Amino acid sequence: MTSPRGPRDTTDCDPTDLLPPGHQVGAWTVTQPIGSGGWATVYAARPADEKQERTGGAPPSAPTDVALKIMPTAGLAPLQSRRIVESARREVELARRAGHPRLIGLLESFVLAAPDRPSLEGAIVLVMERASGSLRELIYAGVPEADRGRLIAGICEGLAHLHRSGWVHADLKPENVLLGKDRSVKLSDFGLATELTGTHGYAPPMGTLDYLPPERWRAPLSELGVRVRPTADIWALGIVIHEVFAAGGSPFPGATPMARGAAVQEYGEGRAPLRMDHAVPPFWRALIADCLAPTHAARAPHTAESLLARIAAQQGAPGAVQRRGRARTAVLATALCGIAGAALCSDAVRAGSATPSGRGAVTLRVFNAEQGCQDRVDRDPQCSLGLAIDPVQPYTAENVVPTRVWHGDVLAADCQFAGGQLIIDEDDQRSTRWFRVRLPAGSRPAAAWLPAVRTRDQPTLPDCPHPAAVR
Repeated sequence: MTSPRGPRDTTDCDPTDLLPPGHQVGAWTVTQPIGSGGWATVYAARPADEKQERTGGAPPSAPTDVALKIMPTAGLAPLQSRRIVESARREVELARRAGHPRLIGLLESFVLAAPDRPSLEGAIVLVMERASGSLRELIYAGVPEADRGRLIAGICEGLAHLHRSGWVHADLKPENVLLGKDRSVKLSDFGLATELTGTHGYAPPMGTLDYLPPERWRAPLSELGVRVRPTADIWALGIVIHEVFAAGGSPFPGATPMARGAAVQEYGEGRAPLRMDHAVPPFWRALIADCLAPTHAARAPHTAESLLARIAAQQGAPGAVQRRGRARTAVLATALCGIAGAALCSDAVRAGSATPSGRGAVTLRVFNAEQGCQDRVDRDPQCSLGLAIDPVQPYTAENVVPTRVWHGDVLAADCQFAGGQLIIDEDDQRSTRWFRVRLPAGSRPAAAWLPAVRTRDQPTLPDCPHPAAVR
C-alpha cells in the first residue's frame, strides 16, 4: 500500500487508470499522481474552489496541498472489497482516536460517486496531509549523519504514541515513514494497524516480509487473523534503524524477501547469529540488537518509550550539545516530550537550586492535550505529566522530579523563564516559555518546571534568573 508523500516515479502505476490533472474528486482537484500500490492510488491535490483559496475565503487552517488516497472497490470479489473497506476503516478510526504530530493527519474521508468513471464508482477516498518525501527516498539518497538520531527519535515518538493509545502499526517500514517539508517525521499507512484488546490484537495475514518478526512467520491463523503485539513494531524498528545506517541493507542475508525471511527464522530459532553491517556505530548496534531480540518476551522490555529515552540520553552525552548545536538538541527534546504524554523538558534551575522565591504566586491549571486523558478521573499513570529539573540537559530519568501531575491539577507558579527548550505538544502548540512551580511541602527539590504548552493559562509573572546565573 502507498502513503501520501511528495512526487516520485509513478512507473508502478497503470497510466490508463490514472486520473488526469484537473480531475475533481469531491472538493479537491487532482494535480498529479504520487504513486500506487496494491489497494490504492495516491494523488496530489488542491482545493477545487480556487477562487475561495485566492480570496482568502478558506479557513486559516485549511491546507492548500493534500494527498488523496483513492481505494477502488468496483469489480472486486466480495472478500477483496471487504478487506479494502476494513483497511480504510482502520485508518479512519485510528486518525479519529489517536491523532498526533508524529502521525500523518487525516482531514476527511468519503465514498466517491463517479458516474463518468465506473471503475471508481464507490471508491473510498481518504484526504490526508501532504508530505514531501519518505524515509525510503532519503535512504536511497543517503541519510545525513547529523539527521539520523533525530529521525529515529521521531519514529520512536510516533510508535510510543500509537502503543500508548492501544494500537500496533503492523506495517512499519521506511516507505511508511514520511517527512514533512521541515524534515519532521510522520508515520503513515495504517491500513494494517491493529487495535489492542489487552496485550494483543489480531490482523489480516498480511504485511511486508522484510519487517516481520520471527514469531510472525509461524503464527497460527485464526478466524480473527494472526496475533499482533507492539513488539512486532519494535522488531520492524530495528530493521529500519539498521537500514538508516547501512544504506538500506538488511541485517539478514538473502537475495529475496523470502530468503531473508528464512534467515530471520533461523536466527529466531537460535541457529544463526545476528550480523549487522560494520557501518552501524556501537550505540546503535546495541539498540538494534535489543529491537531484534529473537522472541517477543525478550523484546518486550524494550518499548518505544524506553528506546526514545536511551536515544535522547545518548544524544545528550557530554559535548553533544556543542557538536550538534542547540537547535538540534531542541528537536530531540521536543521528540522526547511526547513520551506517554509525560516526559517534559525545560530550561531552568538545576536540582537543589530551584526553590520558591517567597514572592506572591499565581495559580496555573495543568492542561494535557491528549483528549483521552482529559476526562480521566482515576489519575491513570499513562496520563500523568512530568515536571522537569534541568532543561539544559536532554531528558533522562534523573531529569524529572518524582512528583507527577495530571490534567486539571492546580499548581502555584512564582516566576517564568522565556528562553527554554522548544517544546511541542500533541496539538502542535509550541513554546520556549517555562513556569517555575512550587511542589508540596517536604518535596525535594522544592520547585520544578512546567512548560507553557502544558497549561492554557497566561499569567503575568516576574522573570526567573537565567539558569547559567544560578549554577
